[in-house]
Amino acid sequence: MDYRYNHILIRYGELSLKGKNRNSFIKQLYENVKKALKGFPTLEYKKEHDRMYIYLHEEDAKAVSDILSKVFGISSFSLAICVESDIDEIVKACMASIDLNTDKTFKVAARRSDKTFPYISDQINRMVASAILKNSNWKVDVKNPDVKIIVEVHHDSTYIMTNRMEGAGGYPVGVGNKAMVLLSGGIDSPVASYLMMKRGVCIECIHYASPPYTSQAAQDKVLELARLISGYQGEILVHIVPFTNLQLAIYQNADESYAITLMRRMMMRIAAGLAKKRKALAIATGESIGQVASQTLESMNTINDVTNMPIIRPVVCMDKIEIINLSKKIGTYDTSILPFEDCCTIFTPKNPVTKPRIDKCVKFESKWDFEAMVQQCIDEAQCIKISPVKQKEEEDDLF
Repeated sequence: MDYRYNHILIRYGELSLKGKNRNSFIKQLYENVKKALKGFPTLEYKKEHDRMYIYLHEEDAKAVSDILSKVFGISSFSLAICVESDIDEIVKACMASIDLNTDKTFKVAARRSDKTFPYISDQINRMVASAILKNSNWKVDVKNPDVKIIVEVHHDSTYIMTNRMEGAGGYPVGVGNKAMVLLSGGIDSPVASYLMMKRGVCIECIHYASPPYTSQAAQDKVLELARLISGYQGEILVHIVPFTNLQLAIYQNADESYAITLMRRMMMRIAAGLAKKRKALAIATGESIGQVASQTLESMNTINDVTNMPIIRPVVCMDKIEIINLSKKIGTYDTSILPFEDCCTIFTPKNPVTKPRIDKCVKFESKWDFEAMVQQCIDEAQCIKISPVKQKEEEDDLF
């Protein structure tokens, strides 16, 4: 028999805590895994109450593992050899799963789910260990082994594993409904997007473009950031909002010190409109308390005033170093620091107000018909579908 790794065993982790929602969470994870691995057509899937199994056939195990590592809801996963639940087959597969020519320490950890199997876990451990000790110079170390051989005995088959890869954790994307994320070209908002998806929230992104003041390169940078994080969800819709006329109107009708605050209020109005259009239940941003003038508590309060939709700020209490470290971990940092400015950085006033007043904002906004311009931005937003695989993106006329 061929004793090569032929399966992947997936452990759910945090899903085990979800009580009555458990089945719906597992169902969502199952669908997300299949969607993420749609590029591997011969894979077969089986889900159980505490595990999911993928039969690899001849697919590339490393390539499949690389994609699985980005699927939220997975605590860990292992490459496995699947054999008949027969003690001789189990011992042979365990022997084949390790390189006995290199001396190491080991431990066998058997788990007998099938209580009709004629050997208890301790007997399986001893039989496998005895075979290894007789045929090699390996030594048993139950506390800190070089190799841990895991044996899971089920009614119809047994899985042998010697590795354990960390999953992305969190909840399956989709169990937390949908939110619109304001995606700039900076470091913070891609991290916020990642954290939203990790809690099971499906996201769509909104980017505010101000040509000719912002370049096509700046927009392409944002689309690349969306591509880098899309692997955690499968694909992401990015709504490109034409923001130039509205920004110019702000500068024409308001004090320069209030320009950023008014811009953010308009952005929230547009985001709320797009959220309603796309049936999203919240808005998310990459704001962190005190990082810039528009992110003081006074500013956030004034900006929040324009909508009653929940505004979630996943990185609000993280410091910059923490955010940077997480951006490096998820692979967005190098793109985020490319020198292409977005609409907020280009239009930043010299002395922005840090404690803006709602009544002053309302007074400035009364000077022109901003509601019509906000609606125009919503109506003229361009929707682009972004996939993890780098390719020429096309507009997706969803409306």
